[in-house]
Amino acid sequence: MKASSEFIKQLELLFEQYEKEVLEKQQDGILEEKTAKTYLLHSNNFVRWCRNDFVPGARKAGIRK
Repeated sequence: MKASSEFIKQLELLFEQYEKEVLEKQQDGILEEKTAKTYLLHSNNFVRWCRNDFVPGARKAGIRK
């Protein structure tokens, strides 16, 4: 784990809030579906990276986690 479990808990709570906000903006027509998906994918990957559950570029490099 790259970060402490307490930090990860806080980060996951913040991500949930972020996800709600992004989805609300999508529903309101402010964000396109593809844009919202991109925002959520990359921010979720950051959370996973903090949990040591994601390696940037691993799929292209053939690295399995």
